[in-house]
Amino acid sequence: MIVAGIAVAALAAFVLSSVYYVLLSPVEQRALGDRALDRGKPGPAKVVAELVRTAVVAAGFAWIADRAELLALPASLTLALVLWLAFPVVLLTGSIIWERVPWQTAAIHAGDWLLKLVLVAVVLGLLH
Repeated sequence: MIVAGIAVAALAAFVLSSVYYVLLSPVEQRALGDRALDRGKPGPAKVVAELVRTAVVAAGFAWIADRAELLALPASLTLALVLWLAFPVVLLTGSIIWERVPWQTAAIHAGDWLLKLVLVAVVLGLLH
């Protein structure tokens, strides 16, 4: 059942993330003007790559949650928040400090990561 949960979580997180960026890209454009990256419309290779990346996140989350006996809700949500703070938030603040990434861009990415991890936690928790 965990493999099915990983597949469902990865697909759902991919769709949610896609919608999230469609909605927030114009906000980033308005906030940053010419400094905002034009990511364009992703081609098939990028779509496949992102699906694989999201599946790796879901599988990694499932593995950690299973080993820590935190796969069931609500424990999986706590794990999602801890992992979000420990990894994406730390990495994204580093990109602001060291690579001069605009905080608005980093905040959008942080929100995406939070949504992904929470959704993965919920799907895996429900299908556990």
